[in-house]
Amino acid sequence: MSLHTRKSHFLGVKLRALRKRNGLTLEELSARCIQLDSRAAPSVSYLSMIESGKRVPSEDVLGILSTLFQREARWFLDDNPETESPAPKQRAGGAASVPLEPAFLFSKDLLQAAIPELLAQTGTTGRQFAHLLIRSHQEMSRNDFPDLERAAENVGERKFPLGADDLMQLCRHHGLTLRWFDRKPVLAHDKDRELRSMVRSFFEAPRTVYLNRELQSDPARLKFDLASHLGHKVLHEGDGLKSAHATGGEMGGSPEGAEFTAGMNARDVLHAWRDFECSFFAGALLAPKVPFRRFLARESYRVESGEKIQLTPALVMRRMTKVSPYPYWHFFDAYPPGYLRAVYRGNGIPLPWGNMAQVTDPCPQWAVFRMLKENRGADRGSQISVLRDGDQSLLYCCHSRRANDMAGNPHVLSVGIDLVPALRSHGVDAENIVASIAGECLHHHGEARIPKAATEAIQGAARVLNIAWVEDALSAPARIICPRSTHCPRTDHCDGARASRAREITDVREEIVSRAKRGR
Repeated sequence: MSLHTRKSHFLGVKLRALRKRNGLTLEELSARCIQLDSRAAPSVSYLSMIESGKRVPSEDVLGILSTLFQREARWFLDDNPETESPAPKQRAGGAASVPLEPAFLFSKDLLQAAIPELLAQTGTTGRQFAHLLIRSHQEMSRNDFPDLERAAENVGERKFPLGADDLMQLCRHHGLTLRWFDRKPVLAHDKDRELRSMVRSFFEAPRTVYLNRELQSDPARLKFDLASHLGHKVLHEGDGLKSAHATGGEMGGSPEGAEFTAGMNARDVLHAWRDFECSFFAGALLAPKVPFRRFLARESYRVESGEKIQLTPALVMRRMTKVSPYPYWHFFDAYPPGYLRAVYRGNGIPLPWGNMAQVTDPCPQWAVFRMLKENRGADRGSQISVLRDGDQSLLYCCHSRRANDMAGNPHVLSVGIDLVPALRSHGVDAENIVASIAGECLHHHGEARIPKAATEAIQGAARVLNIAWVEDALSAPARIICPRSTHCPRTDHCDGARASRAREITDVREEIVSRAKRGR
């Protein structure tokens, strides 16, 4: 094998491994190259020939690839044929699974009898429990529902973006009649608090969609409601077994104007699953996977880019967790004082609160919590956080923003990623990076500037991911966060962190060990 052939072969192998490791198709890699240098960017066919060893890239093309993947040009050209080993598989979902043993206590008959009793005694509605099951299914499958994606693509033919008039035309094409009504927000009770509730739209079998006239001044929400009801017609033949679209009201469910009671009812799971299917269909129709992924790449995953095409921030955040080639995402939609109305944890991040009951000791350092609690400050921001969960330290970056729902209730939307797999993919010692940030934060009472080496590593990974708000977060201090404030690892506990017996015992043990070492 000639030297030229050998170099082109090794270079092609390395490029293909890098591309696949970052979840990029040849088309997407070419598009990313065009973003960096439209004049010198290689075509799809040229990239394919480089990967197969049939071409050696020019100096300009090699420079583009080096910048895109944050590698030195000489790394592509050396004679080392080895590529990094695959990163260890991350567990999806937030809570660790438990063994259902002994098996006779977890038989189908016993569970069918015990679950309704459990729900009734804990005040949990069947709808809330069904949403919990669906969320677990969604997280374990990492949002992969190809049948719903295909159904939406068949209806919308992957046209992007769709306007409100396009949605109305699609609804009429599928035999739906649209009717408008007038309704203002009303005060409603949700557990121990009062908030504003508003019916936005609802479906009446077999083919009528009723829309609140207030939606005419909010095209992003109008488009989502139309797409969701169209999904009900396409997926369920418009039989009417679907919740109304309402803002405010029962947390963890879809308000229908009726009282929810604890326990299970035969239609709870059916309604909850259909609501999920319609919501997912709406997202896939308004933001089809391939064109929306290209759009996000052009916009460097900035959430506010959705305003250009009249998509709500919530839809932009939720769809980016699905269409991104990077799978380690989470998403929260939080209402004060601490309810999570919507949750997705494809990266396994522990929950800061529950979605069915307010946690009494939330860690106040989570970005989403601080934005709920503080009335002042910026309406959006990014944060890098070291999450201490037991003996391990995890590293996340999130982008959060304040919003008001259609009834005027404030809430906070937050989307984020686990940075560790990206750092490993970038070829750096991720554990050492996390430890250095955690050490700085603990040394400075819980928050600190990120060390230079860690900043450079995260910046490199962010540029490969093409997520602008990760780089934005580097300009602010990193923070220590915890699943609960009673587990706070800071030397000075956060305001509001309550003492716990477990923590006191740990402190006593540490103090005795420290005295013993000093006395030696």
